Amino acid sequence: MRGAMRRPQPEEPGPGQESVWDYPRPPAVAPTDAHVCVWFAGQLIADTRAAIRVMETSHPPSFYLPRADIDTSALVQVARRTFCEFKGEAAYADLVVGEQRSPLACWWYLEPTPGYEALRDTMTFYPSRVERATVDGEQVRSSEGDFYGGWITSKVTGPFKGAPGTMWW
Repeated sequence: MRGAMRRPQPEEPGPGQESVWDYPRPPAVAPTDAHVCVWFAGQLIADTRAAIRVMETSHPPSFYLPRADIDTSALVQVARRTFCEFKGEAAYADLVVGEQRSPLACWWYLEPTPGYEALRDTMTFYPSRVERATVDGEQVRSSEGDFYGGWITSKVTGPFKGAPGTMWW
């Protein structure tokens, strides 16, 4: 059938891996004690063992970090707002260290909707807009495109939503 949406074939997870195609929709929220760090312009911006993973079908997970574990002096809030049908209204900030600036590098939910209250007072970063992000010492790869901001590690298999042609998965 021409023009019909076809679900991609999920990659088979290996030992210790999970498939993003096994994640639910609406997204699941789960605490993790993984050691999560974010750097920008040579400066450690975030360092936590109290992150929250958000996992949604076909999306690499996003790691939301407690605001208390982020150097918020490096964030400059901007006017941009978006709306997630599940989590609510999101606010954004640029990351600024010295003369270096990364526009719209992080976001958070102003008043998370019911079911997502665990995201209150947390923030997440686009891995593509920071110098480096790690989970348990492993460098994170960013998902293709700039819409989802997923964190890809060796523990997840795809294919991942975000690349051109994946909008209707």
